[in-house]
Amino acid sequence: MALQIGIVGLPNVGKSTLFKALTKIQVEASNYPFCTIDPNIGVVPVPDERINKLSVLSKSAKTIPAAIEFVDIAGLVAGAHKGEGLGNKFLSNIRNVDAIVQVVREFSDGNVIHVHGKVDPKSDVEVINLELIMADLELLKKHLDKVDKKVRGNDKEAIREQVVLKKIITVLEAGQLASTVTLDPELEEPFVKVLNLLTRKPMLYVVNVDESATPKASQNFGHDAVEISAKIEAELAELPDEDAKMMMQELGMKETGLEKLIVASYKLLNLISYFTTGEDETKAWTIHQGDLAPRAAGVIHTDFEQKFIRAEVIAWDKLLEAKGWAQARDKGWLRMEGKNYMVHDGDVMVFHHA
Repeated sequence: MALQIGIVGLPNVGKSTLFKALTKIQVEASNYPFCTIDPNIGVVPVPDERINKLSVLSKSAKTIPAAIEFVDIAGLVAGAHKGEGLGNKFLSNIRNVDAIVQVVREFSDGNVIHVHGKVDPKSDVEVINLELIMADLELLKKHLDKVDKKVRGNDKEAIREQVVLKKIITVLEAGQLASTVTLDPELEEPFVKVLNLLTRKPMLYVVNVDESATPKASQNFGHDAVEISAKIEAELAELPDEDAKMMMQELGMKETGLEKLIVASYKLLNLISYFTTGEDETKAWTIHQGDLAPRAAGVIHTDFEQKFIRAEVIAWDKLLEAKGWAQARDKGWLRMEGKNYMVHDGDVMVFHHA
């Protein structure tokens, strides 16, 4: 499964323009609210120079990078939970994503109206968070009604669940995100995890800045944020690769907005990549920092985790330096690791299982 990122924002903040640039998929990006109704979904490869170099080394028939799936939904407005605009029913489209990206506007353009008549990124976030909070409250209260019935039947599990749900509801009603609540990972978290609360998901902020914005133009924004000019990204997306590289050099850009967003997303979710490589294919696999070798094997196939014996491991750059598996073995650079080995970012692995 590809990593899933949900993109939300107010109308006319450049959300769909950014999505189009990131995924090179044509979507409606007209200058009026609610032109995006059904969610647009785009799957993009994770840029990683390591996988291409390993593929060349192994003369692989296929190169398969890791992937991120972006889900772009309709623009939110204040009062969506009360039915304003299109309402917030479409928020259900991002219940299952791994993280939420909030796109907020800092660019100025008199030809592109702001739904609130002013450019204020902090205000954008407040509006979006309120709508996410209200969507979660509606979900929780409906679920609590079902739990209450079980409590009246003296269901002990339901009694414990009721306490957890009320704890979250109290926080949401106070205008805080569910992610601010600390829950016992074993005794309480399972009750909440199955609900896929929007406000308990990791949040990343993309500040859509002017083309001429200086680095850290939004440093007073108040959140950990990635600065991107959706307009520049859209222009780059229309160009052939070589022309795009030239434009980036002229603008002093070291990386594209997509690369910045992916790096920030991986950091937010504590993700790393390891690789498998051979003549058939070179492939990147996404796991969590701290995962042990059997868990890493399990992302390839569940049987690999259950029947794991050991793994051959070498850092990607050491394999390149050795110029191949045989040479790496001769140099003694290949290691045999067992079930307690913590996989590192950039490891190249061969798994042995029963």
